[in-house]
Amino acid sequence: MTTTAITNIASLVTNDPSLGDGSPLGRILDAAVVIEGDRVVWTGESSKAPDTDNAVDAGGRAVIPGFVDSHSHLLFAGDRTEEFNARMSGRPYTAGGIRTTVAATRAATDDELDANVARYLAEALRQGTTTFETKSGYGLTVEDEARALRIAARHTDEVTYLGAHVVPPDYADDPAGYVDLVTGPMLDACAPYARWVDVFCEKGAFDGDQARAILTAGLAKGLHPRVHANQLGHGPGVQLAVELDAASADHCTHLTDADVDALAQGDTVATLLPGAEFSTRANWPDARRLLDAGATVALSTDCNPGSSFTSSMPFCIALAVRDMGMTPDEALWSATAGGAAALRRTDIGRIAPGARADLVLLDAPSHVHLAYRPGVPLVRAVRQRGERAL
Repeated sequence: MTTTAITNIASLVTNDPSLGDGSPLGRILDAAVVIEGDRVVWTGESSKAPDTDNAVDAGGRAVIPGFVDSHSHLLFAGDRTEEFNARMSGRPYTAGGIRTTVAATRAATDDELDANVARYLAEALRQGTTTFETKSGYGLTVEDEARALRIAARHTDEVTYLGAHVVPPDYADDPAGYVDLVTGPMLDACAPYARWVDVFCEKGAFDGDQARAILTAGLAKGLHPRVHANQLGHGPGVQLAVELDAASADHCTHLTDADVDALAQGDTVATLLPGAEFSTRANWPDARRLLDAGATVALSTDCNPGSSFTSSMPFCIALAVRDMGMTPDEALWSATAGGAAALRRTDIGRIAPGARADLVLLDAPSHVHLAYRPGVPLVRAVRQRGERAL
């Protein structure tokens, strides 16, 4: 395999505290990175870089790990522009919300769904995302959930079964029957394509007992839990996530002190999704409270057509810094290494020997510009698995 050195890096974020300045970001100034195949094999000061087959001059720009988007809903069809417009205009809207997306997704062809996923992935890549998780949840029938996951698995290894998104209209009078479907035939059809099982544990969706049944059924099939937890109000989602050693509790907008303590003492990552609060004008999650307690925090886009239609991790970083009490360093770590932790991965989210060579070159001298210059397209180049992807 050939080796490539990226040199003349003004600021390299490694996310390895044993490197560089010893901070959580492991920042190295005037740095270089050496890639062999799809892996990082060396990092350090540019003047000490070993000889390589190829060299790339970063031109005094910053290099950061590729973003790890650990929560998205990309398997959908249709559009909910009118819903968003009404919400932002202070008008009531009764056109169906998620039911609109379910109907459009069921009606879409496999090719249409596949093209949509590819489109949003390309959009995310242009903004520096090199790893993403995505879910089913807009089919809500055995056939439609299974085909969503089958399509998702063509694009990523991080596939999540979310048959328990909401109770569909055809089961409105029989939610227990739908839970039986989700934990039975639907799970059997979906498990071969998924790594994770998720549930929307919230008033109006699935209560604690239903969520426990769904997650434990997934565990029995070899799927590891993640939980949509405590988005709309206080509830059992976070405590259940920690109890079942879920990889992540996602949203975490409404937390008690006991919830914060549980997240701080367990291995479950608190994944915060500021795009949802931005798009719904809801209260912001208190990242500062979680971080000060010692919880591991991730940032993700929650890209979906209803409540957070953004694929931009830089945008979420800017929101987290401006409105959620995070420093620029903490927000970047959470969007990279934090996302990797939420997927229980150690090969991504960092730039250190042995890690996968997912790197983003910013058209800026420092990662701080991601929050300092919100809305500006700062991603100049992306390497994914060592290869130039953008």
